[in-house]
Amino acid sequence: MAATDSQPAAGDDDEFQDAVEEQAVFTLPEHHGPMTLERSLDECRLAVRYFFNNQFDEAREIMRPWRDSSMYHAMGYGTMLYLQAIMTFDPRDIEVAVDVLRSSVEVCNRFRRKSTLGETVSKIVKKPDYGLYTEEEAHAELCYAKCLLLRAVLNFVEDETLISLVKGGLKVKTCYTCYRDCWQMLKHRDWTGSKTKQHFEGGVRLGVGTFNLMISQLPAKILKLLEFVGFTGNKDIGLRELETGFSLTESIHRSLCSLVLLGYHLVATYFMSNSEGDLVASERILSEQLVTYPNGAFFLFFAGRLELVRGHFERSAQLYRESWQSQRCWTQFHHVCFWELFWNNVFLSQWEEAAEFAGLLLRESRWSRTIYSYLRAASLLMLAEQSPGEDSQRQEINTLMNTLPDFKQRIAGKSVPAEKFVIRKSRRYLAQGGRLLMPGYELLYLWNGFKILRKRRHLVEDVFSEVEHELAALDNKAAASEFAADERALLLLLRGVCLVHLSSPLQAEEALLAVTRLQSQLRDDHYLVPFAWLELGLLALQAGRTEDAVKILEHAKSGYKGYNMINRLHFRVHAAMGAIAASKSGSATPDPLTAPDENGCDDAAAGTDDDL
Repeated sequence: MAATDSQPAAGDDDEFQDAVEEQAVFTLPEHHGPMTLERSLDECRLAVRYFFNNQFDEAREIMRPWRDSSMYHAMGYGTMLYLQAIMTFDPRDIEVAVDVLRSSVEVCNRFRRKSTLGETVSKIVKKPDYGLYTEEEAHAELCYAKCLLLRAVLNFVEDETLISLVKGGLKVKTCYTCYRDCWQMLKHRDWTGSKTKQHFEGGVRLGVGTFNLMISQLPAKILKLLEFVGFTGNKDIGLRELETGFSLTESIHRSLCSLVLLGYHLVATYFMSNSEGDLVASERILSEQLVTYPNGAFFLFFAGRLELVRGHFERSAQLYRESWQSQRCWTQFHHVCFWELFWNNVFLSQWEEAAEFAGLLLRESRWSRTIYSYLRAASLLMLAEQSPGEDSQRQEINTLMNTLPDFKQRIAGKSVPAEKFVIRKSRRYLAQGGRLLMPGYELLYLWNGFKILRKRRHLVEDVFSEVEHELAALDNKAAASEFAADERALLLLLRGVCLVHLSSPLQAEEALLAVTRLQSQLRDDHYLVPFAWLELGLLALQAGRTEDAVKILEHAKSGYKGYNMINRLHFRVHAAMGAIAASKSGSATPDPLTAPDENGCDDAAAGTDDDL
């Protein structure tokens, strides 16, 4: 890859410089004697500052000595190993994290309140008296809930058996119930004179807010099932609680609240919905955090993401590089930056650079070699359309397409939908004798990238021009291939989406309806028709035809089964329906975690990690 001012040579170690020339040194308040709750929170606050200053080893070493006897040290140490396991996806790291979190759960459980038989029975007929909890017991409940949640997530990743999935689900349910108890303690326990309340409150609002936010994003069918078994989720509540948690300036959970908010506004919103994230709030959060952690890899990354969703692709590339080059300890976080830099180059149609970053991911990351192989192959195919390459490039594409199915994986016992999609596309490439139409722009659409690309109108115009060229070439073909209808439908969908973002709704509607009329002729890309209906529904909503929009969106969601990337469509339909419902409703926002379980989260109900 040619290095430019906006894109240095990826992976060139000679150009890799630490952003922090001298590691920061933070100091602790002086403590004497045994580990106390206040002392453990002081040490956790120090570890958090080291962690977000890229000094991951120093943070871990603060937590390690007391991880077997202090609830906050146990939680902090387990959280760090959990993050490492999720980023590497290495089975050895996952196994270590599982063992550490199992121990963390046990440590936190030792400090939790043990209900007497009389208290257990009384909970059946009346609410628990949360005033009976000591300060230490309240914090123990919070730490137990967090460790149990992280343990449950690794349960899903580590073991694909049905029993493991059931155990993980039970842990999540117990964790949710514990957070509801913590919410009641925050409201009803007397915290007068407490020096630790802000830490507790920050942790509760982090957990309550994250649960509400995550559950509210799920499609309606799953949401109804979760509500049946006792879960509730409200997006507005989730954002409110996380914002409140971030406003608690002394809380050790403040930075984590900011990361969840940034992840929602700058990543999840653009991937799963049809609206914009709150960029004003994101800029405010980042401006505060970058003052404290000017070289922090996480906040530089989100600063890059903020520029990306604004369409400032050159500036976002610079910030992603700063994030990647700010630390050497967690090379796995470099891969997150490489992923974003891949898309950054796709937006700019810089296919050679995109292929280079896909190649870096393929060589270095364990997350999905199947997807990375296809990203590189698709980029090279797009590059070949611009300027035909050498035979060696074509041989590499053939090798990638032939071998990428060998790396497919299962998570929580399920195939990865995106992997299934690219495997199908690789077979299509081989079936067509080494040909695939506009795979880069197809990926851009499925990753919901046009809502970002529209920030730069001339880039949408460039895509539109290429689509029109391909449609003309398809019309002039002497003999139609067996996949001619699939290719035409893809081009018409891309044409329609481009026209939507070029403010030509009538022409866009015409192109999208043409996709739906090809339904009976499609051989392979059956996903194109429901996605065309999705875009038609969004067009109707944009035009103010709400009733039509609801009918069309319901048809897109319920009228088709068994096609690729169905969950992505369901997420976007759910988001659109949620926006419609919110515009009609003027009701007040309910309290977080309403309808609490009257049985609380006592030891008999929750049990220990081994009981689950």
